[in-house]
Amino acid sequence: MAKEATEVSYGDVLSRVSRGEGELQPDRMALSMGPSHPSTHGVLRLMLDLDGETVTRCEPVVGYLHRGDEKIAENMTYNQFVPYTDRLDYLAPLANNVAYALAVEKLAALEVPPRCQAIRVLVSEMSRVSSHLMGLGAYALDIGAMTVFLYTFTEREKLYTLFEELTGARFTTSYTRIGGVARDLPGGWLGKVDKFCDQFLPVLDDCNDLLTRNRIFLDRTEGVAEISKEDAIGYGLTGPNLRASGVPSDLRKDCPYSGYEHYEFDVPIGARGDCYDRYLVRFEEMRQSIRIIRQVIQSMPDGPWYAEEAKKIFAPPKDKVMTSMEELIQNFMIVTQGPQMPAGEVYFEAENPKGALGFYIVSKGGGVPYRLKIRSPSFCNLSILPKVARGCMIGDVVSLLGSFDFVMGECDS
Repeated sequence: MAKEATEVSYGDVLSRVSRGEGELQPDRMALSMGPSHPSTHGVLRLMLDLDGETVTRCEPVVGYLHRGDEKIAENMTYNQFVPYTDRLDYLAPLANNVAYALAVEKLAALEVPPRCQAIRVLVSEMSRVSSHLMGLGAYALDIGAMTVFLYTFTEREKLYTLFEELTGARFTTSYTRIGGVARDLPGGWLGKVDKFCDQFLPVLDDCNDLLTRNRIFLDRTEGVAEISKEDAIGYGLTGPNLRASGVPSDLRKDCPYSGYEHYEFDVPIGARGDCYDRYLVRFEEMRQSIRIIRQVIQSMPDGPWYAEEAKKIFAPPKDKVMTSMEELIQNFMIVTQGPQMPAGEVYFEAENPKGALGFYIVSKGGGVPYRLKIRSPSFCNLSILPKVARGCMIGDVVSLLGSFDFVMGECDS
């Protein structure tokens, strides 16, 4: 009986992987790509049907990295969930922190001071540059251009050094707090960021010379996996993948937050929505982020780096906790019971490097959210894979995945 059950189960799997009306087609090949294949950029599995070298069906299988972040959030205080946002798009943890903090601050009807807003914009744009450097470097490496990866990885390490000086960590920073940021900018740190911008743009030009007009790179990306405006909107694409299809949608322009309306920058868009356009959009976005960073440095306001009215949310400074009974009690209440939020529900989304990262929070009052839903851009962007991969050559699937620049930690959350 056990053997018969095994045979039936195996047959069902074969039928599902190579289905054509539920039957195995002798002229088709079933190929499982991933979940440990390097070109899938994490634990993504693609179940492909091939007609020779052509993909006739693509079924993405996600969930290998699912950790239940949303349910975890419902069992801890609002402040305690900040480090978990680092683990979403782990290439841009600073931007994730900001998006989550803004969502909770919307629930609390709290506005942070100008200096805090400027710091958040600064670290978010630095995260965008860091994320795109990793994405484009890995994309080039997937296609065979190793030199570009060495350039981009070196520049990303310089950014990580700056992140470490600011937050104390290189990777999982947990810098933003609800009502402010963990600490003010260190002395001389803005000057180091400015110097990085000065030396970064020539390196970006070198990468442009190596890749943008490279005949092999063009052959692997131009006209491959085109996505129309209608399909991009219909499948819920956001971020660079949406803009590459010619849709000029950017939350920093459309629904400005954290003072983005005070900075001048352009929103690059593509024309064809192919792999090459998705590369070009991210490449130009790095230039625009450097433009924003320089404006923030030049106009950085003085003042507090956390909201004074957030005393029941923001933990008091350690020196006051150790010397004042009121601050000690306040710190104890925030840590044990969490910041007391009003009842209600809010949704906020920010323009992250991968697209629109949204948090939907339902509160019944108290220090713990009743429900929390994460709108992860990587998950939504991958929804179009079954359509766009159909008709591609098997080698083009690697180009397609690299051009989407997704992170499975965010997709599975």
